[in-house]
Amino acid sequence: MARQNMVRKSAPEAAVPLPRETAGAMAPDLDRLIHERLRLGIVSALAANQSLTFNELKKLLKTTDGNLSVHARKLEEARYVSCQKSFEGRMPKTEYRLTDEGRRALEKYLNHMEALIHAMREL
Repeated sequence: MARQNMVRKSAPEAAVPLPRETAGAMAPDLDRLIHERLRLGIVSALAANQSLTFNELKKLLKTTDGNLSVHARKLEEARYVSCQKSFEGRMPKTEYRLTDEGRRALEKYLNHMEALIHAMREL
C-alpha cells in the first residue's frame, strides 16, 4: 500500500474572515522583485552601506558569482541599484550602490511587511 494512502487527511478548517486592515495589507502591491531572498539581501546590504563591491556582496550573502550576477542585473534593470565597473590596477572592480528609487522601493516593501505582521498579530 502506498504511503499516501495511509495518510489520513483532516477536515478542511473553516475559512476565517480577515479584518479589513489585513486584507488591505495583503494587496498585490508587494514588490516581488525585492521579495526574493537574494535580491532582498542585496538591497538591504546596500541600504546599510554606501557601496559594496561584487566580491563583498558575494561573501556577505554567501552566494555564487552567477547567482549574484543574475539577481544584481535584475535590480539594475529595475533601477534599484547602480553598477560601476572600473579597474584597480589590472583587476576589474564592480561596485554597487542603492539608488534613490531602490531606497524608496525598500522602504515601501518594509512598510508593507510591517503592516502584514501587525495585521496578523491582531487576529
